[in-house]
Amino acid sequence: MYSSITLIVGWLADKLLGDPTWLPHPIVLFGKTIAAGERWLNKDGHRRVKGGVLTLTLIVLTFCITAGIIHLLGLLSFARPLSVMIFSAILIFYCLAGTTLSKEVRMVFDAADRSLDDGRRQVGRIVGRDTSELSDQEVRKAALETLAENLSDGVIAPLFWLLLLGVPGMMTYKMINTLDSMIGYRTERYRLFGTVAARIDDVANYIPARLTAMLMIIVAGKPRLWRFVCRYGSQHASPNSGWPEAALAGILHCRFGGTHTYFGETIEKPYIGENERTITSADMRRAIAVNLRAEISMVVTVAIAMMVVRWIL
Repeated sequence: MYSSITLIVGWLADKLLGDPTWLPHPIVLFGKTIAAGERWLNKDGHRRVKGGVLTLTLIVLTFCITAGIIHLLGLLSFARPLSVMIFSAILIFYCLAGTTLSKEVRMVFDAADRSLDDGRRQVGRIVGRDTSELSDQEVRKAALETLAENLSDGVIAPLFWLLLLGVPGMMTYKMINTLDSMIGYRTERYRLFGTVAARIDDVANYIPARLTAMLMIIVAGKPRLWRFVCRYGSQHASPNSGWPEAALAGILHCRFGGTHTYFGETIEKPYIGENERTITSADMRRAIAVNLRAEISMVVTVAIAMMVVRWIL
């Protein structure tokens, strides 16, 4: 029962608090560590090897440090179960990012309603692409694409790895995902250095991305969209990102994808869907509602699975 209760407490904390700026966040520490390693190693020769060493080292350290702290807390004679439960709930809270991104997406649409420049600045907070030349519709689509992808990266995948490998596995997944988001680009600077990080992230997200798409179309009441999702999800440059994006494009009956600029380089992404229609705030509200229902479904499923496993053991 401790695992299920811990999950619910951590998830509720995310729903209530999001990611307050005043609270120190371990993912920020991950980012600073990766940035420092990249500046130190991403130069001269053997960049693929150096990037691989950095990636594997940080992944192993994250799992071992998290598991080690939990083990040490478990050895305490005073309030042993409670200390482990509280620490695990805090880490689960840190690993879930559904609430914050939903708020950010709402803010993008509100900003775009005020002016195009405001929309560009706001969406620049949540996407990696260059936003200075985006049109109003491109701003709104970028926000929705990120919302769909984040449901997988920020909610479903962490919960999937929590179920498989516990809190250390969940934290390790966040390190993998942070590595990919920082050095996993196919640009001149990161093409070699981030190869290992990108490939590991592809593996870590393979099942969660498809699970996310399936949950989205089920909670939207459109299971027949699975053929649409399979058609367009597999065409995406990424083996995983296209699946939740295709699910949302199918649900909203719109089109995502196209040409984007990352770090000064133009990247061609295939289109997802065929209906090039105008995106409105109503679409944003519907997308957020679908995300929330899919998130709740996954939390309930994982909590029940944890209880079953505890009962069997």
